Amino acid sequence: MQEQPEEQQNYNPLRHLTPAQFMALGGNAVVYVKPIKGSKLAELMSEPDFESEDEFQLVVSADGSPLLVADNSQAVAEWLSDRNYGVVALH
Repeated sequence: MQEQPEEQQNYNPLRHLTPAQFMALGGNAVVYVKPIKGSKLAELMSEPDFESEDEFQLVVSADGSPLLVADNSQAVAEWLSDRNYGVVALH
């Protein structure tokens, strides 16, 4: 088997969609929930107020936009119950 250059192995056509193409695929209806440590969250948000060992739940839209930061799964579930997302993938 012939090896492909690394740049071809990592190529994903979904990463190169225009915003209009992404929305046509239902991108505005997809979110995911990701556990994140306070130290990483502080880096992302430029806010030093998060305790480094605390774990938070970050809800992110499929286009990568943050939608919610919560301190527990119940808060995320309650927030999602008020929304009309077709798919919620947990990571």
